[in-house]
Amino acid sequence: MNEGSEMSNTKRPLISLRNVRKVWNPDTPKALTAIDGLSFDVAAGEFVVLLGPSGCGKSSLLYMVAGLESPTEGELECDSLPITGPGTDRGMIFQEASLYPWLTIADNVTFGPKLQGVFPDKRKRIAQELLLKVGLADAADKRPDELSGGMRQRAALARALAMRPKVLMMDEPFAALDIQTRAKMQGHLLEVWRASGASVLLVTHSIEEALALADRIVVFTARPGRIKEIVPVELPRPRSPRDPRVIELHQRLADLLADEVDRAFLQQEAAI
Repeated sequence: MNEGSEMSNTKRPLISLRNVRKVWNPDTPKALTAIDGLSFDVAAGEFVVLLGPSGCGKSSLLYMVAGLESPTEGELECDSLPITGPGTDRGMIFQEASLYPWLTIADNVTFGPKLQGVFPDKRKRIAQELLLKVGLADAADKRPDELSGGMRQRAALARALAMRPKVLMMDEPFAALDIQTRAKMQGHLLEVWRASGASVLLVTHSIEEALALADRIVVFTARPGRIKEIVPVELPRPRSPRDPRVIELHQRLADLLADEVDRAFLQQEAAI
């Protein structure tokens, strides 16, 4: 059993969802139920991946945990407190790095601490420490347009960690990267996650990525998103895609998703 799975069994829930439902444009003819009846917990230090077809509400759920959207029904808690808006205890990383182009990488990383009134000397130490962790120690004085896509995502990861969040949420952060860069970024993420002690909620369409990263994989149905199954991945990292146990889990996840992907495709065609 890996480190994260052990933590999920022994540590208290950090994120709790109870009967969460989200309807976009409620009380209008365009009302759309994105997710319905979601209930699960994320333990402190646990790495949980949300896996499902396009449009099943994975990103909507992430935004609600981040406090950027409110549920239509149900309860969301972080550290036993209701989630009513954004907070420094939760960090978010999007598919695009969303760095400030006019700031250096170091200043991007310390933007949040600066707003909190952290003194310059301490901000400098924070930037040095985190950029070293993500392999960007030599890029502190560069600007975002001088970096590759993978390097920008590493900088975004360092910026999110500068606030020392208890939960790190990632919405398909590596989807735009090539296969080789994506694999390297997954390795960087696992190293930083272990060192930070934060919980991670990561959205992906990729079974391979889910199996490489997760302690548990929450498989979603097509819209409205419900939990089809929660699959534990009790294998040590790093995980080889050629490992028979990984191959078996891959097939299990592919079987779980097959009907849901077909349903999602039909929903998309009907909406055209």
